Amino acid sequence: MNQPVRTMKIIVFMTVITCALALTFVSCRKPSVTQLANGTVDSMAKGDFASATKNFDNTMKAVMSMKILRQTWLQLTAQVGAFKSRIGSRKVKGNGFQIVYVTCQFEKTTMDIKVVFDKDGNIGGLWFIPIVFAGSVHYSPPAYVHRDRFVERKVTVGNGEWKLPGTLAIPKGKGPFPAIVLVHGSGPSDRDETIGPNKPFKDIAWGLASRGIAVLRYDKRTKVYGRKAIDDNFTVKEEVIDDALAAVEVLRKSQKIAPDRIFVLGHSTGGFLIPRIGNADQNIAGLIVMAGCTRPIMDVILGQITYIASLNQLMTDEAKKEIDNYKQQIAIVRSLKPSANSSASSLIMGVPASYWLDLRSYAPAEMAKSLKQPMLIMQGERDYQSTTADFKIWKDALCSRNDVTLKLYPDLNHLFITGIGKATPEDYDKPGSLAQTVIEDITSWIGAQVKNN
Repeated sequence: MNQPVRTMKIIVFMTVITCALALTFVSCRKPSVTQLANGTVDSMAKGDFASATKNFDNTMKAVMSMKILRQTWLQLTAQVGAFKSRIGSRKVKGNGFQIVYVTCQFEKTTMDIKVVFDKDGNIGGLWFIPIVFAGSVHYSPPAYVHRDRFVERKVTVGNGEWKLPGTLAIPKGKGPFPAIVLVHGSGPSDRDETIGPNKPFKDIAWGLASRGIAVLRYDKRTKVYGRKAIDDNFTVKEEVIDDALAAVEVLRKSQKIAPDRIFVLGHSTGGFLIPRIGNADQNIAGLIVMAGCTRPIMDVILGQITYIASLNQLMTDEAKKEIDNYKQQIAIVRSLKPSANSSASSLIMGVPASYWLDLRSYAPAEMAKSLKQPMLIMQGERDYQSTTADFKIWKDALCSRNDVTLKLYPDLNHLFITGIGKATPEDYDKPGSLAQTVIEDITSWIGAQVKNN
């Protein structure tokens, strides 16, 4: 697992902790909202989390305690460096809310801290936004995209309380075409899975549509509905799986789509959950895992944090505290009882106990053994989030199946973008495109499945 700043990058891919960061709610009355937003930032910078949380409304206090806010701040500064100063603020209005963006200089980057106030003057949200995310970075299609070979149209995934906006890229011609659904990693991802200036899902969609394969991508539920999407029984079923299955149904009912040639591709946490998606709908024609971890999520996150901390020659005290804090959280998850309270007051890493209980015994590679669908497993060797250790587990579990293809790419990172040297969080700030070889391998593999059937 979707749901993307160095802290956001770790969490965006591997767990719905991003929901806790991006779906935070706060409050205040006097003085002005700008002064209150600035004061909240100053309190966090001083380590005074009691003051930072004093204006939180009841929802915020349930979701973001002093302890969780402290943990969030430590995660942030461990990766973007120490807070230096506030360098400006601006206020905007939207949908009945007042929003203050507090621009802050950290040691390694500049960020906007977005503070949202409701109509009563209570803070309604707290977001940490890298400036590169907030800027309007122009998307340049990779050379392998042929924009004249396909068209796009808007679609709606699902038809009830959680319906989602999406985009279907369809090759020009009569069809029927094979098609693929793209499933994000964790966190409130958009349909392009935007990470900094990069849009890997848009690259995939346009690259495959240029080669005769229709592609459906959609905004994630936690992006569209925010905190509303997370109730006391929240699991990956509600976060990811239900909407992926709904997207498959959209394709089955779409003109010019071959209903028996629909595939599902999951990236990061989406790849982690591919076996559960395939098990839930066994009529899916084939499954693709891109950078899908196989180890327990909590262990994966701890590994990421430890790796990033190791990039510094000397591990900071803050990094050590962050690692110790995560170890404590892992211990809590492992000690959970099936009857554990999943109320807002018992959130662990920003989500209820139900989320962790649902995943605690899940072993993706073991479940994949029993699936009847063919599978393509893809992994970048420079990926420090889902790693070659995860790839080996997939390989060991599935090597006896002749309908499973495994691909390891020596120079690709978690976004399947080419790079050299040791991977770092800064890689995600650099504009790039998903490697052409990945597009070609997916195209060839889907072609082979269609031919065999």
